[in-house]
Parts: sequence; C-alpha cells; structure tokens
Amino acid sequence: MKFNIRGENITVTPAIREYVEKKIGKLEKYFEQKPTSDVNVNLSVYNNEQKIEVTIPMTNLLLRAEESHVDMYAAADLVVNKLERQIRKHKTKVNRKLRQAEESPRYGFAETVNANGQEDHGDEDFEVVRNKRFDLKPMDSEEAILQMNMLGHNFFVFVNAETNSTNVVYRRNDGKYGLIEAQ
Repeated sequence: MKFNIRGENITVTPAIREYVEKKIGKLEKYFEQKPTSDVNVNLSVYNNEQKIEVTIPMTNLLLRAEESHVDMYAAADLVVNKLERQIRKHKTKVNRKLRQAEESPRYGFAETVNANGQEDHGDEDFEVVRNKRFDLKPMDSEEAILQMNMLGHNFFVFVNAETNSTNVVYRRNDGKYGLIEAQ
C-alpha cells in the first residue's frame, strides 16, 4: 500500500505517520494480493477534537471510514476497526453469493428457509422499504440546496441546468455542502 497522509491544522509527525501506516498496513492480511491502490489519510484537528478519515479505493470496492476522538492514536485504532468490519462484511457477502451460485446454478441464487419456515433473504439491512418517483427539474446547485433544506433532507437529486446532467447535493458532517456530478 502507498500512503498519502496529510494534515489539516496538525503537523504530521514521523511518529503519527508511522503509527497510522502500521495500523492500516495490518489490513493487508485480509487480501490475497496486496492492494496496489493509494491509501488516502486525512488527519485534522478542530476544537480539540482529532479526526482521521481513511479512503482506500480498490477494484469493485471503496473502503472509507472516519472517526473522531480526543486522541489521534485512539482515533486511528477506531478507524481501523471500522475498516476491518467493512472488509469482513464485504467478504461475507461475496462468499455468500459464490456459495449460492454453486448451490443453485440454474437460477444463479439459492433460496434459504429460516427456522420459522420463512424465506431468508440474507442481509436484511439492505432491504428497500420505500420507493419514490419524481420528475427532475433543471436547476443550479444553489437552488437544489435550498430545496433540500426546505424538505429537511440530507441530499437532493436534480438536473444541472448548465450541464444537463444528473447531480446530487448533500449535507456533509461538517455542516457544509457537497456536490456529486455524474460523468
């Protein structure tokens, strides 16, 4: 792994750099081949709260986690725990799909039945519980932010009037806004 560590309102000392690289480097044990992607680490300090954000882009998977703590070393430990959970969850899901494909090659999936005799769908936390349809109105990002705030949502999908492409504005954890543009 190649590390790209940067700091906001904090000097990245060799000790912090070494600790972060060592902790995140332990994630390599979960992969058959060493990831060749860059590991982007952003360390920041605001109002005595130390925050670490880690992004590891990989083929078919984007690992991203962030944690805040009064101690940067503790925040690094917490963020690595989050990344480990994401990796384990992803591997479990991939292995389940492979097993199901082997068990039922005719349909590409296998139906399982739980102890109550009901069909088991596996990961229930991905269940779609509501479906909405609406027309996308062309507007600029400022108007989309106003619409989002009026609705009380965390994000808003719209057609950018300038580029005629679908965009998403969203409220970030720091209270500012982000824009996602489709390519």
